[in-house]
Amino acid sequence: MLSPGEFVDSYTDIGATKAKAPLYKLFLLAILAGFLIGMGGAVTNTASHAVENVSAAKIICGMLFPFGLIIVVLTGAELFTGNCLITISVLAKRTGLRGMLRNLCIVYAGNFVGAIALSAACAYSGQMNLSGGGLAVTTIKIAAAKCSLTFGSAVVLGVLCNILVCAGVMCALCAKSVAGRAVGAFVPVSFFVFCGFEHCVANMYYVPAGLFALSVPKYAELAEAAGLNTAVLTWGGFLVHNLLPVTLGNVLGGCGFAALIWVSDRKIKSKAN
Repeated sequence: MLSPGEFVDSYTDIGATKAKAPLYKLFLLAILAGFLIGMGGAVTNTASHAVENVSAAKIICGMLFPFGLIIVVLTGAELFTGNCLITISVLAKRTGLRGMLRNLCIVYAGNFVGAIALSAACAYSGQMNLSGGGLAVTTIKIAAAKCSLTFGSAVVLGVLCNILVCAGVMCALCAKSVAGRAVGAFVPVSFFVFCGFEHCVANMYYVPAGLFALSVPKYAELAEAAGLNTAVLTWGGFLVHNLLPVTLGNVLGGCGFAALIWVSDRKIKSKAN
């Protein structure tokens, strides 16, 4: 595998290439990544919705969700949170801040399209009918919980999440085999799922899936019968109370992690010289 220093040198070129990639390519690959990360959410909801033990449910989710990032890495799809590592290329002066922001904005939009399309498909296709609509109720419950976070909590949980996601991308790209890349991505991402940290692209599936499910009369009745507080579950609440602060936290965590790796590498190389 690559050493941390070799990774920094390698990603300097990777990030510069990402910053200059054609808009259509970035957008299409971002839609794919949004879909794949969204599938991680759909799979974890489906697999854990009938598990009453919280710890067992967390373990199931943590073992399944990381495969979304693994497929993103192996397919070369473009993920907003992982692309915060382009900070390395900016610090190395291989690309400018404008190029990085261009990439992040395009990829963020594409991730949103891919994730929200999947959430609508799951809600309206009957996929959530599992357990007599129990899956739909769980989906709504999770979405409402995410929209109930305070702004500060959402930011901090977003910071912690993307430190781990970027560490996962780094470990995956350091590996020189498919198995190594899979393991590298798996472990850090499973950690963030176990701990309940917040990932903006994953939430582009989780919360819209709950919102779409709530618009289905059958599911809405089941949620009401379950005593769920759905008043917080609105599109405005999603954008203001979850997506905005979580995105901010993800950017701070990811860019901070990338800067730390780059500065540490510079210090080590300067001492060696």
